[in-house]
Amino acid sequence: MRRLPRLVPDQPFPPYAYRPGHNPHPTRDPDGHSYGVTPVAFVQPDPADWGACRQYLFGIDLFNHGYYWEAHEAWEGLWVACGRQGRSATFFRALINLAAAGFKARMGNARGVRANSGTALALFQSFAKQADHRGTRFMGLELAELIDFAESISHQHPAGGTAPDGICRLDFDLVLRPE
Repeated sequence: MRRLPRLVPDQPFPPYAYRPGHNPHPTRDPDGHSYGVTPVAFVQPDPADWGACRQYLFGIDLFNHGYYWEAHEAWEGLWVACGRQGRSATFFRALINLAAAGFKARMGNARGVRANSGTALALFQSFAKQADHRGTRFMGLELAELIDFAESISHQHPAGGTAPDGICRLDFDLVLRPE
């Protein structure tokens, strides 16, 4: 697990980052870390006041500390709260795909990493075109950094796909630092 400052330090991390075949499914398995937990009621965040959205910030904490499946779930709730359409929804859908790419990297699935990061790239690029004169940041994150990272991951072709230990050798070292 990475040692980075937390944005929502009072919100505990789950006891494990989900990895199929290594841990129980978080919500479907009775031994899962979120089994039977009532989901949080997500509220559409105000992009101008993103620092007040604990669910968004906790998603960043999860992502930065390698809880990719869990970050995907946190951001998916916000995507749904945004109505699955529109500017903010496009941004969250791109983050969801970036988290899915991290999840696939953890599973050793290079093809899944490239597919999800390619989708994230297309969504971030579409979002940036919509943003045009409105700035290079959205909800505290630098769009160019997100685009560059998604693009670099979507084009990586590791020799042999995965190593003998089953770990994907794609670099997935993005740290989200909202400002």
